[in-house]
Amino acid sequence: MEYIKVTNENIDKEHICCAISNNNDIQVSSKKEWLKEQFREGLVFLKSVERGKCFIEYLPAENAWNPITADGYMYIDCLWVAGSFKGHGYGADLLDACMEDSKSKGKKGLCILSSGKKKPFLSDPKFLQYKGFKVCDEADNGIQLWYLPFAADVPLPEFKECARHPHIEEKGYVLYYTSQCPFNAKYVPIVEEVARENGVSFRAIHLQSKEEAQNAPTPVTTYALFYNGAYLTNEQMNDRKFLKLLSK
Repeated sequence: MEYIKVTNENIDKEHICCAISNNNDIQVSSKKEWLKEQFREGLVFLKSVERGKCFIEYLPAENAWNPITADGYMYIDCLWVAGSFKGHGYGADLLDACMEDSKSKGKKGLCILSSGKKKPFLSDPKFLQYKGFKVCDEADNGIQLWYLPFAADVPLPEFKECARHPHIEEKGYVLYYTSQCPFNAKYVPIVEEVARENGVSFRAIHLQSKEEAQNAPTPVTTYALFYNGAYLTNEQMNDRKFLKLLSK
């Protein structure tokens, strides 16, 4: 497998794996605009030259859009290998490339979100454990912070206090999300419309800066849905999934 690093110089002509379409598609344009800003913050987007979901996205933890304290670490936003790419060692390739790059930049280690059991849109804990990662912190909703140190005496990353106990005071459905995930640009407005049609209280809070994301009441900021103050899920909703949720 050959890989290519997406940068501000080539992003307009490269596909971005998680949303393969033309640049006029709202999902693609939204994600690419977000990436262009994050490249200036040190974000690296490494992907397969083949069209498909096979990529890793990481940046210095100080610039991560998550409420964590992990100074000197590299934070992995997303490591995604799916479809026909699975089972060929490409995930290990991408992670190894991230480790090599992070060590060359003098980082203390890597950190990433996961959970005790596999959750949608989070890295597989079995794979992380196999690669030497360990859990260093956990929020009340089961979202865990995993880390892979490059030395024995480095401090452990941790969640900020605002994210340890995911809960809000607002009633109804409240969604926190960012533009990191391209699917939000398409499906958040659709879910908002479904809520209006069904007379359901729904408010979407679009986190538009790393400062807002770093102080959010949830470890996962790409998509975090609450209901009557309680955390529900980090799984992106389309109209069918949301209607199914409403019927419960």
